Amino acid sequence: MRIVRADAWHLELIVPLFDAYRQFYKQRSDTARARRFLRQRLERKESVIFLAMDGNKAVGFVQLYASFDSVAMRRMWILYDLFVAPVARKHGVAKRLMKHARQFALRTKAKGLVLETAIDNRPAQKLYEQLGWKRDTVFHRYSLDV
Repeated sequence: MRIVRADAWHLELIVPLFDAYRQFYKQRSDTARARRFLRQRLERKESVIFLAMDGNKAVGFVQLYASFDSVAMRRMWILYDLFVAPVARKHGVAKRLMKHARQFALRTKAKGLVLETAIDNRPAQKLYEQLGWKRDTVFHRYSLDV
């Protein structure tokens, strides 16, 4: 397995994984919309996507969005999406993607990475904690849908 940074050429490999990721979060399958969304992110350089490749088949991905820490005056990366195809789970794919994201953050001299996960997503939480991620105990997260 190898990890590659996705570009427009990889779009058709990412779409089925991204669509399955959205379905995991109880969204309706919509590959056409997923394709448009991902194409825009890649063309506009609004996200960084790393793919886990098993030969010519994509088996997982992680998507990062740039943000900034005003206090530290440094870039932060938001690890927004992480997904591994069911057939590739329990083979270290998610761990490899997470480690790759960390190395990318180091290469880009970022302050760090942040992520959110569903409260009941215990397998993901276990992985994050194994990799040294810490649950925030200082700040509360708020959101406002508009």
